[in-house]
Amino acid sequence: MRQIVLDTETTGLDPAQGHRIIEIGALELIGRKLTGRTFHVYINPQRVVEQEAIEVHGITNEFLQDKPVFEQIVDEFIEFIHGAELVIHNAAFDVGFIDHELQRCRKDVGRVADFCGVLDTLMLARELRPGQRNNLDALCRAYGIDNSGRTFHGALLDAELLADVYLAMTGGQTKLELAAKNSAEQRGQQQGWTPLTHKPELRVVRATPEEEQQHAERLQLIKQPLWH
Repeated sequence: MRQIVLDTETTGLDPAQGHRIIEIGALELIGRKLTGRTFHVYINPQRVVEQEAIEVHGITNEFLQDKPVFEQIVDEFIEFIHGAELVIHNAAFDVGFIDHELQRCRKDVGRVADFCGVLDTLMLARELRPGQRNNLDALCRAYGIDNSGRTFHGALLDAELLADVYLAMTGGQTKLELAAKNSAEQRGQQQGWTPLTHKPELRVVRATPEEEQQHAERLQLIKQPLWH
């Protein structure tokens, strides 16, 4: 299966109010393994970025002035995601913005659902962790994923963290598990032993009735034992 883990940053919260995408970050998984292929671009939204949004992602209006507009990157973006399953945290938000951008510049392209599947990791997390906080930071803490470099939200960084979270949530071997396994193997090589991967079943030996009787008779010879 080909999957694209994706995140966006925007000028505000609602495309219906004219807000636009300013950053897209995406990376490719095939067979639940990262291929190294990524798509990352900053976009000139042709409007002002709200201050509240800047405080979240740190992307300023000045920084975006010389960046391409969405129409200039749309073909490359569609080619990258086409036919894949998109893995997105709170997918309704990102897909809503992408659909809005597609309709603005390409009336014939349709919507994301027309050429991609979508898996919402927020919905998945709520099923696995009901009643708990399930934002990306909380999930990183829950699954032991280092997010210390996440000072601001960033589309590519968040996509990378989400890929680790998604693989951990769905049973994939995490970096932490791999590190522990490799560490054990290295210690074994240094000390001349091999860690057991299949531990033998322990044998349980029980006393016979005769042995229990002999034990009881021996206890009678002990004056005032504490266990009585």
